[in-house]
Amino acid sequence: MVGLINVILGGGLLLAGRKLFWLFVGAIGFVTGLQLASNFWQGPESSAIIFGLIVGVIFALLAIFLQTIAIGIAGFFAGGFTLTALAGMFGVDTGSIFWIIYVIGGIIGLVVVIYLFDWAIITLSSLAGASLLVQAFLPQGGAGGVIFAVLVIIGVVVQGSVLRSEQSVRT
Repeated sequence: MVGLINVILGGGLLLAGRKLFWLFVGAIGFVTGLQLASNFWQGPESSAIIFGLIVGVIFALLAIFLQTIAIGIAGFFAGGFTLTALAGMFGVDTGSIFWIIYVIGGIIGLVVVIYLFDWAIITLSSLAGASLLVQAFLPQGGAGGVIFAVLVIIGVVVQGSVLRSEQSVRT
């Protein structure tokens, strides 16, 4: 079930994360909630999914009503999620240093969002979308890194093209 959710959210984030800002923020909330539940509770997968959905809905509502704050929070969580996912893809045992990696990624995500809003959303949603897709199909191994990089490039190119076409229409 989580794999299917990863594919749907990952594809949406990869190709339309900037356009569907609320989806980006909600999806980051979902994966953060799912990741937290999986790391701290050893219960059934359905409990982790429900917790992730609750956090995702809260984040989506924040995105709609408190955009500036929500994007900062989403940038932090997207950076944290992406860096921990990348560490796992490259075989780093994140057990004892999970929070250190997460906070470093979160700070990087927050700084990027603050200074380069549109391109930050494009980049972070492409990174998060690619992470979700790779985790759905190749949870571990070196080949995931190559596929991840290709997916990120595709996401940035597709979303960047949409942004450029929107900017050219405005001018």
